[in-house]
Amino acid sequence: MKLEIIATRPQDAIAAEQGGADRLELVTGMLEGGLTPSIGLTEAVTEAVTIPVHVMVRPHSLSFRYDRAELELMRADIRAIRRTRAAGIVLGALTPEGLVDEAALELLLGEAEHLNVTFHRAFDEAADLFAALDTLTRYPQINRILTSGGQPSALQAVPDLAGLVRAASGSGIRILAGSGLKADGLEDFIRSTGVEEVHFGSAVRTDGHALRPVLPEKVRELRGIVDKLNQ
Repeated sequence: MKLEIIATRPQDAIAAEQGGADRLELVTGMLEGGLTPSIGLTEAVTEAVTIPVHVMVRPHSLSFRYDRAELELMRADIRAIRRTRAAGIVLGALTPEGLVDEAALELLLGEAEHLNVTFHRAFDEAADLFAALDTLTRYPQINRILTSGGQPSALQAVPDLAGLVRAASGSGIRILAGSGLKADGLEDFIRSTGVEEVHFGSAVRTDGHALRPVLPEKVRELRGIVDKLNQ
């Protein structure tokens, strides 16, 4: 089991690492679902912690469709991220029909080189989640999908997430469950879905608010649950 925490600043990253996070997703604009952070912030966070940092590559929150100019901007961001100590990137793109935009994906992956790649929650807006998963399995650079199973909260999608975990088995892609998860009920959720990675944002922050600081003790509580399941 892996525990991923959203960070929006170096203090978040340090607190998450102190609490026992395995990995960070670095974003800005958390209320917009996460946008590309500055390179200065990326450098500061990757220097502040020793755990892997995966950086969001998303130039706007209008949609998950990108024109050529936006894709060139994303390519430039990936090249810049590649020069930092970041371990990976988080990206996604869809066609107007709700299919994985393979042309966009191939263009972006061409810049990724050694980076780990997570396909983000654009996945949840795909017309068919299992067809989208099948498409993504054809890209060895993609090693996880962040998803709530197509629902506002992952807790509402337990059967679908369990099905995605089964469908992804042996493909090299892990299902990273996120959105709406809390310490309460987490153990049952993991056992019911079979997910091997979980993702937290607001739940580990002061008052459960996206714009408040990460609290190490809340991360530590989740770490205890994950460690119990790892035994």
